[in-house]
Amino acid sequence: MRILATIVLLSVYMTYTACSGPGRGQQSTADIIKPVIITDTTQHDTDDPAIWVNPANPAESLVLGTDKDQDGALYVFDLQGRIIKDKVVRNLQRPNNVDVEYGLVLQGKPTDIAVVTERFTHKLRIYSVPDMRPVDGGGLPVFEGETKPEYRDLMGIALYKDKAGKIYAIVGRKTGPTNGSYLWQYLLEDDGRGVVKATLVRKFGIFSGKKEIESIVVDDALGYVYYSDERYGVRKYYADPAKGNEELASFARKGFRQDHEGISIYPTSDSTGYILVSDQQRNHFHLFTREGSAGNPHQHAFVKQVHLATLESDGSDVVAVPLNATFKKGLFVAMSTDKTFHYYRWEDLMP
Repeated sequence: MRILATIVLLSVYMTYTACSGPGRGQQSTADIIKPVIITDTTQHDTDDPAIWVNPANPAESLVLGTDKDQDGALYVFDLQGRIIKDKVVRNLQRPNNVDVEYGLVLQGKPTDIAVVTERFTHKLRIYSVPDMRPVDGGGLPVFEGETKPEYRDLMGIALYKDKAGKIYAIVGRKTGPTNGSYLWQYLLEDDGRGVVKATLVRKFGIFSGKKEIESIVVDDALGYVYYSDERYGVRKYYADPAKGNEELASFARKGFRQDHEGISIYPTSDSTGYILVSDQQRNHFHLFTREGSAGNPHQHAFVKQVHLATLESDGSDVVAVPLNATFKKGLFVAMSTDKTFHYYRWEDLMP
């Protein structure tokens, strides 16, 4: 099934490139980086992945991915791209994005969690990983009090764990104000019964008004949050609410065809690495320096762009730890609009 899917994808790209012709920013099919694995297909419409690294056995790590529909699901895949049917969370009402974090203390026990935005219920859905058991008491409502159309329709999610071990959810929506309060940040805690509660701690984030804000990522180690202001660029803030709401940087302003989408961070040390941003309609990912430039940690220089076999990728995730014999330097996962997720070896993106 996966071999056939790869052949079909390459056929589509060959036709697309031939029709585009030279001078339109397209590379030849020889330049397209192909995934080593394409997952089993989902039922509706893939949107966003998250990788959970199994600390006891990295080869048994999981890839979680949303399938957005009114009758949607959070799929769970193994590292061979196979759906693990007994872990799939079904009957979600338009799940959009997902993120994972490690060690939320519930009833005194550190618990790894996956948080999903459920658009039609305006709630966060939270599951313990790897058993995929709900720990949210039926869902946590967010953007309460907002009444304008689509101001409560959830989209992006990123989790932040600070140095003290507190875990926060930073949430985006289909649309919102341009006054610097598009994103809302919630502290996640045990309510005393082993159920997660969410407490609003701040509102922040400038919005250009051009399209929407969906993709969000947090650099836990350095304490920054980045998000794609679609058709404008990438914006950067402190992830710690105590450090204020000043915008630290905006970059990735040039060279994108239309939408700035999925963002992920690949560390090469405690402070260096790459920020990857999806150029959705071009099927490229742009790489920028994680550490910034000499003397300016907020000047994120462009490094390169890579042309992947994903179709209009909306979401991505990456880890830098060795997982198995295939993913020795980490795993990059990107969604594709053919109802799949693509697995790439990091050394294929950065030889």
